[in-house]
Amino acid sequence: MRLAALMKREAIEKQEVSRGIIGDKTTLAPQWFNPKNKYIYRNRSNIMPLHNRSIAVPAAVLFFFASCQSDTKNVHPPAKPQTYSVLTLGPRSATIYNDIPATIEGIEIVQLRPFVDGYLEKIYVPEGSDVKKGQLLFQIKNPVYEEAVVTAKAAIQSAEADVETARMNVEKVRPLVEKDIVSKYELDAAQYTLQSKEAALDQAKASLRNAETNLGYTTLRSPITGVMGTIPYKIGDLISSTTQSPLASISRIDQVYAYFAITEKQLLNLSHSVPGATLQDKLDHLPAVSLVLADGSQYPQKGKLETASGFINTSGGDISLKAQFVNPTGLIRSGASAIVRLPRTIDTALLVPQSATYELQDKHFVYLLLEGNKIISIPIAGSATNDGKYLVVTQGLKRGDKILLNGFNLRDSTVVIPRPANADSLYGNQ
Repeated sequence: MRLAALMKREAIEKQEVSRGIIGDKTTLAPQWFNPKNKYIYRNRSNIMPLHNRSIAVPAAVLFFFASCQSDTKNVHPPAKPQTYSVLTLGPRSATIYNDIPATIEGIEIVQLRPFVDGYLEKIYVPEGSDVKKGQLLFQIKNPVYEEAVVTAKAAIQSAEADVETARMNVEKVRPLVEKDIVSKYELDAAQYTLQSKEAALDQAKASLRNAETNLGYTTLRSPITGVMGTIPYKIGDLISSTTQSPLASISRIDQVYAYFAITEKQLLNLSHSVPGATLQDKLDHLPAVSLVLADGSQYPQKGKLETASGFINTSGGDISLKAQFVNPTGLIRSGASAIVRLPRTIDTALLVPQSATYELQDKHFVYLLLEGNKIISIPIAGSATNDGKYLVVTQGLKRGDKILLNGFNLRDSTVVIPRPANADSLYGNQ
């Protein structure tokens, strides 16, 4: 009986545990039931009564909406659209320039090389000096050539004496032959001897001329008027006709050539902009070219393209050209480096003012006006005009596009108020 009562009581307690209520002061969560310890209790005061929960939920909702209204009050209203000048792009005539590295050389360059061997005895003109045609420059010392002249002169005197002796012998034999005292054979032999001696005299004279020529080669004079180049030798150096390096180079620089190379594409672009049946005709019709010196200054004289090489370099795909410039003051020296500026005229160019662009990582950007007066920043490519005020666009824009002329640090999709700009007033005489 007692065992049955205990089992009944335990069953009742389990039912109460499942409802979460035991007594008046404690509660037991069903998931916390432990078969061994039977019950794990926690303070009932930690559990909010159901009727109190129904009050807390509306209060939390009211607090959330109140905080949202507070945040809404702190949000700033959208900025008012600003007014910007807008340019509509259209075709215009423009001239752009291709800058190409070039090497300067005098219109005439002469290398002085010795024809004889000897020691460099004298240097009459220092490096870099202006020289005139026929001016004495170097003296080579070799006694052999002086002695050869003396020997040749002595040989001439001996030959002249032999000729006179042979002539006298002919004059002596001729009367005897006429009188039949001696045979005609004697006269013929005498005449042959005279001819031989005269030939020996001519040979001696030729030897003298050769000796004098060799002696003259020991003195070197300037063959042209120009500027003396570098002299790689010193007084006392042994000079030979087989020496690879010249004694010096003289450059005529009253006119100079700028040698440079352009790609086949650049050549075709140039030829398309000028009339002419042949390539040389087109080069002749090209406008004058400019020259930019090493310090960045522009040479005051304009140049003219003269010739082009007949072949395209297969390894580099370029073609060699040269432009001639007058150099009356001698400012440009042979061997200098410069930049040749080739003009190219485009009749339907899209010109963008440089002031309407900004640069980022070596790229040009503009603000393009879209529908709804929204803007977007886009990259463009092109070449600057001669004055640097405009950019001839080759990529990124097309005819009819509208761009902002002012305004920077604008975000994409910003709404603006466009104010049309007068293109004729903007470009002026461009």
